[in-house]
Amino acid sequence: MSEREAMDFDVVIVGGGPAGLAAAIRLRQLRPEATVCLIEKGSEIGAHIVSGAVIEPRALDELLPDWRTMDSPVKTAVSEEEMYFLTETKGYRIPALDRVMPHLANHGNYVVSLGEVCRWLAGVAEEMGVEIYPGFAGAEVLIENNRVVGVATGDMGITRDGEHGPNYAPGMELRGKYTLFAEGCRGSLTKRVMAHYDLRKGVDPQTYGLGIKEVWEIPPEKHRPGLVMHSFGWPLDDRTYGGSWLYHFGENLVSYGFVTGLDYENTWLSPFDEMQRTKLHPVFRPHFEGGRRLIYGARALSEGGLQSIPRLTFPGGALIGDSAGFLNTPKIKGTHTAMKSGMLAAEAVVEALATERVEPGSFTQRVRNSWLYEELKSARNIRPAFARWGMKAGALYAGVDAMLLRGRAPWTLHYRHADNETLRPASLSEPISYPKPDGKITFDKLSSVFLSNTNHAEDQPVHLHVENMPLWKTVNWDVFRAPESRYCPAGVYEVADQETDPRLVINSQNCVHCKTCDIKDPAQNIDWVTPEGGGGPNYPAGM
Repeated sequence: MSEREAMDFDVVIVGGGPAGLAAAIRLRQLRPEATVCLIEKGSEIGAHIVSGAVIEPRALDELLPDWRTMDSPVKTAVSEEEMYFLTETKGYRIPALDRVMPHLANHGNYVVSLGEVCRWLAGVAEEMGVEIYPGFAGAEVLIENNRVVGVATGDMGITRDGEHGPNYAPGMELRGKYTLFAEGCRGSLTKRVMAHYDLRKGVDPQTYGLGIKEVWEIPPEKHRPGLVMHSFGWPLDDRTYGGSWLYHFGENLVSYGFVTGLDYENTWLSPFDEMQRTKLHPVFRPHFEGGRRLIYGARALSEGGLQSIPRLTFPGGALIGDSAGFLNTPKIKGTHTAMKSGMLAAEAVVEALATERVEPGSFTQRVRNSWLYEELKSARNIRPAFARWGMKAGALYAGVDAMLLRGRAPWTLHYRHADNETLRPASLSEPISYPKPDGKITFDKLSSVFLSNTNHAEDQPVHLHVENMPLWKTVNWDVFRAPESRYCPAGVYEVADQETDPRLVINSQNCVHCKTCDIKDPAQNIDWVTPEGGGGPNYPAGM
């Protein structure tokens, strides 16, 4: 067995999204002599971040006050806002959005390619001396004397049967005095850290959403730069949280997507097909006619908010961004909160470096003293209201919370169940009939995955681990009729020989790294681990 080489740094950051990059930049701003290493499992920074997002520039203003005079990709200001409640055939526009649903008001925000924003931030970080290594997946947490001392990257060139292939290269140990985990939602290393230090003790279960996204190019005469649209209601039933968005940005580009709350109950529901059929609604269809689809992707989101955030620090490091769950769900925004959490963690780490503390413990208090905490506190009851009372009553509560209570209710609503506990058996769920794709506006999963440029080395080990296959048969198939074949947006899971001897087939090469299977599997029998570095989707630059 080859020995792994080791490199030593003051700080190791796992993940090249907004949280990790903001933390890296802030570290070098405050302590220029600090050695900072950032690894990213994608082939390049931004490769795993599908474009099209609305960002609030508050954290960016604090991190890089001169960003408007820099060559940043943050250019398309929000110019129009529309919010709709949908029925199957009609859309009812909600007036006075800033008063009825102020969380969704976007005055002063920007529509961006988030992948391009991350690429730009990476350039800023590198100019400041941060060492960035894309294509390296964190595969192991290094813990010594109960302290996290860094991570090890995965071995390269391991064959499917676990042997060393001709291109084998051992992983590296990236050792740091402090390690920040910025893997995004449901990070595989973050899961291990949470379990080892019991960081979720005393907090609500995390609840998640699956966001499925497409980027389209549309005729110039249809393009309305800065238009922001959201909808809720149809096609989801009243017990299912979710809705769609549509943003016009860049050069004749449109970002369209759909979020489905993963606490849904109907085992026959397919988030991908809900997303596709919403495009056919009269409110949305005109935006796509005459256009062409460029990109497809999917990602889970941590929706629980304040009451689901775990303990943030542990000996040797901290959790930041969506690894911790800092998304503001009512706003459908997490970039500014992720960046702020990274900046605050960097400040706590700089303090810990100066005082040689084992744990950057001031991070928690810094969060509590910041606008980040106030923002999440004011929004804390909205998502659990939908979970408790359904779509219509939840929306009514959200309006009351915003207009009358202004986020200052003297109570806090809680989540009663983890997402994997909410499915009803197939025999008690109503089947859903989805329209067949037309190949013009709606499409199937496999043609969609093709647009994600997803690639995994053909002979590498399967990174989707079913721990107990007999349990899959007795639970997933016998009770729920293989929900993973429907909730996976990439066609990874299918059932062969259904009529005779049902067995699960795993097409791991299709995986777009959304992590939904790790979250929604009823028996928590599927474990998503990082594949070989550089694998997965490759969303192109410039879109």
